[in-house]
Amino acid sequence: MSRPADGQFPPVAAIGTMNPACDIFCHVIDNFGDAGVCWRLARQMVSEHQLAVRLWITDLDCFRRLCPQADPLLRQQRCQGVEVCRWDADMPAVTPAALVIEAFACQLPRPYLLAMAEQSPPPVWINLEYLSAEPWVDGCHQVASPSPDLPLTKYFFFPGFSRNTGGLLLEQDLIARREAFDTMQKAAFWQSLNIPAPSPGTLCVSLFCYENNGLPDLLEAWSRGPLSVLCLVPEGRVIPLIERYAGGPLAYGKPYTKGNLQVQKLPFVAQAQYDALLWACDINIVRGEDSFVRALWAGKPFVWHIYPQHDDVHWVKLQAFLDRYLPEMSTPAGTDASSSLSRHGGAAALGQFWKAWNAGRGMAEAWNAFLPWRQAIASPASNWARFHADNRLTRNLLYFWQEIAKLPKL
Repeated sequence: MSRPADGQFPPVAAIGTMNPACDIFCHVIDNFGDAGVCWRLARQMVSEHQLAVRLWITDLDCFRRLCPQADPLLRQQRCQGVEVCRWDADMPAVTPAALVIEAFACQLPRPYLLAMAEQSPPPVWINLEYLSAEPWVDGCHQVASPSPDLPLTKYFFFPGFSRNTGGLLLEQDLIARREAFDTMQKAAFWQSLNIPAPSPGTLCVSLFCYENNGLPDLLEAWSRGPLSVLCLVPEGRVIPLIERYAGGPLAYGKPYTKGNLQVQKLPFVAQAQYDALLWACDINIVRGEDSFVRALWAGKPFVWHIYPQHDDVHWVKLQAFLDRYLPEMSTPAGTDASSSLSRHGGAAALGQFWKAWNAGRGMAEAWNAFLPWRQAIASPASNWARFHADNRLTRNLLYFWQEIAKLPKL
């Protein structure tokens, strides 16, 4: 199916559709990734495409961490232009939207499906899948799946890294805002965290990850290493492990210091502030899907802690991304042979560090091997983000909706 050239996305604000134009269903499991993706998608549809969007979410306590102004006690509220509704067994009868997004195969409520089937024409039903770099994704993107018992068709929409997928979530002005994050803005950011600006030469690392038994070895390597390291840790699942290493609780505003290592515990940050944290740091360690994509757009060296799955199938997904990412890091267009070779060594060291991190062993050795290369791969990481910035998921998804629904291209 065709897709718009960059800058040629047909407007959808004036299209006559049911109100709201889009329903997004999000079933929160045990992390913030699903909610983070859905919340980011909903906001982009509202702010960049002027659509009326209703977000159905099962865990409003989780949602409030991403959107602090939300009230978890309300069944229905408006947050940043999005109508946010509690999704539970008492879900009210509503008229389905023209575009229905079932995030990550969360299974729509049966009464809602029946209401969809009664619409003429029926809504466009899209299952927004998890992000993967595996080659098979290209062939499954936009595949139709008719319902076995209702006059409805579900379409699979895969985020991804090739031009044959749906692309990645990206606000249209994000790269420009990142590049405008200058010294003054960075100083204001540190002040907003109540943290003194790091001294020159300090290596700043953000750490947002799952539990990892190899982390104490890495912390020890940082404490004994040649550089001053400031490790910034937003509140999350890894805090108890760091506290065991530190021998006591971490407190906001009171850094733990050992040798050349300083650890600062941060409150859980909203999405916009998390972007600024990634921009302010030299290296970012991230987890899951949403923070992984934000680290890519930050254009800094980073390490991805992929969500562990049974039978170790997550290793296949990890390697599939490295197979795409590392060659692009090694040989960007317009480089001479010597710099390309230098980056190739840096990319290989980065790949080994990723594997050590996800295995939870050999982390100190992998870090020491990567450290000499960290500056060499900083520019390719930034260039990668610029090169892929035109493959935006929200724009591609809405264009697909227009083609399936045969909506007028205004």
